[in-house]
Amino acid sequence: MSLDRRTLLQSVGLTAGLVALTPSAANAEVLTAADPTPARGAKEGAGPFKKLVIRGVNVIVGTGGKVVGPVDIVVKRNRIAEIIPIDPNAPKKRHPRDADHEIDATGMWVMPGLVDEHVHTGTGNTPRTYAYKLWLAHGVTTVRGVTLAANADAVRDREASERNEIVAPRIVNYQTPGNGWEDGQVDSPDKAAAWVAWAAANGVDGIKFFGDRVYGRAEIEVMIAEAGKRGLGTTMHHSPPIYPQLNAVESGRLGLGTVTHFYGHFESLLKEGREHPKPPGYDYRNEAARWRGVATVIEYTHQPGSPRWKAYLEEQLSNNVTFGPTFGVYLAGRDLHRVRGLEWHPRFALPSIWDFWEPSPQAHGSFYYDWTSEDEASWKRFYQQYLQLIHDYKELGGRIAGGTDPGFIYNLYGFANITELEMLREAGLSALEAIEAMSGNVAQTIADPRGGKPDYGTVEVGKSADLAIVPYNPLDDLKTLYGTGTARLDAESGDIKRIGGVQWTIRNGVVYDAKKLLADVADMVKAQKEAGACRDIDPDWSTYGPCGGNPGADIPPPAQPSARPTAPTGT
Repeated sequence: MSLDRRTLLQSVGLTAGLVALTPSAANAEVLTAADPTPARGAKEGAGPFKKLVIRGVNVIVGTGGKVVGPVDIVVKRNRIAEIIPIDPNAPKKRHPRDADHEIDATGMWVMPGLVDEHVHTGTGNTPRTYAYKLWLAHGVTTVRGVTLAANADAVRDREASERNEIVAPRIVNYQTPGNGWEDGQVDSPDKAAAWVAWAAANGVDGIKFFGDRVYGRAEIEVMIAEAGKRGLGTTMHHSPPIYPQLNAVESGRLGLGTVTHFYGHFESLLKEGREHPKPPGYDYRNEAARWRGVATVIEYTHQPGSPRWKAYLEEQLSNNVTFGPTFGVYLAGRDLHRVRGLEWHPRFALPSIWDFWEPSPQAHGSFYYDWTSEDEASWKRFYQQYLQLIHDYKELGGRIAGGTDPGFIYNLYGFANITELEMLREAGLSALEAIEAMSGNVAQTIADPRGGKPDYGTVEVGKSADLAIVPYNPLDDLKTLYGTGTARLDAESGDIKRIGGVQWTIRNGVVYDAKKLLADVADMVKAQKEAGACRDIDPDWSTYGPCGGNPGADIPPPAQPSARPTAPTGT
């Protein structure tokens, strides 16, 4: 593999601090990150309707552990107008009978459209529509871009999505300090205040801080304060260079809204000093060294259950800090072969993103070119404590918000959301709590800076019609939410059959066939391959990817009414 192929992705990646690969095969019919998002086609989704009725579903509400059903849900235009419990003595043709569109979802489940607290697009020069369709295909109806794209692109797509002009989830636009304006880097408190004022006037919903930029604690403190005055949200990736100035508990004292990733948590729990010791020759710019250094921090911290551990969590709770763990994006650290071989990659990963994922000392997140079993063992020990930290914060009453940081380290859009639900379950959240963490919790986190209640994130009357309809109960098995489904034994035939996947995603009242969205993505992968994008892929490393010999898992067929589970009673 030629390492000089890797370049900075100027169009979107630079603004998010990302590195990406421009595909070697240029073709006018193959979209890239720089291209505008295509308009919604005539056959892409149906509605919104004057009156839509979803029949016979069981409902995961998305807050308070509520599950109800079976019910009929009435949607008028883009709003949930009624949720009507089904009377077992009612006639087969129930009211209302004047719908201009009905979905027979008898025995199926409805849950709120998933809300992701941490996303990007453009990695590997992938077009935004690629991410959008994968998200919607997995029931993701709102994303908080941190950053999603350059400000002008993110604002344009956010507005087009609200008008149902493109196939996309709702977009919440966070930008990093200095993005979008023409006055250079934010390198002083005065410029920090000026940029926040500019951001608030130019379509920015919130601020994403890093810890390795020209701005430091003084500027971050000003920006958090100014964001609070203007109703903007804040989240921070505490990159290691910031540790001499700021860790997660100190950011919480300044009023930070969300600590995303694990950075800064354990530095707040060190027994001594502001950073844990590093091996000789450690260089933060060397990503393999950097990622090895991350996991060893737990050797120097106060342990779970200790007074300092509890005090840290209690202080973050008192400051109303949300934790966004993004567990799934780091799974290669503890099991590289597993994430490389995920069954959806051959069919749904674009060659350009797979090329970006290949090991390289030059591409962000592609740090595993010399990754060893010793490294994985270190990361497995680290995960044990990180999972415990999130569990303990949840038990204390702290808010956990689900996010994925997709597009890096074999973490594919949409599929990553279901992986994150499984990881939240591993951390000790129930399946219901995991779904709430990636729906109502994130929605409330996004709404908090403006002091209101979210318009989405739960299945309740008056809320936006952002819903996912699934054939199988996800509380029994979260794996049934993957676009490629999961395996089940047919007791009668003895055969293994693939079942699951979201059936319909409703976004802003528009009904999308989730299987069709996945088929669209598979066509995008095929088109890029036919344009020659596989010619620079290293076959020795990429056996499992889109350019290898493994065809990957197909989309499971839609569930037939006769095969749907029976609706539970008494829920």
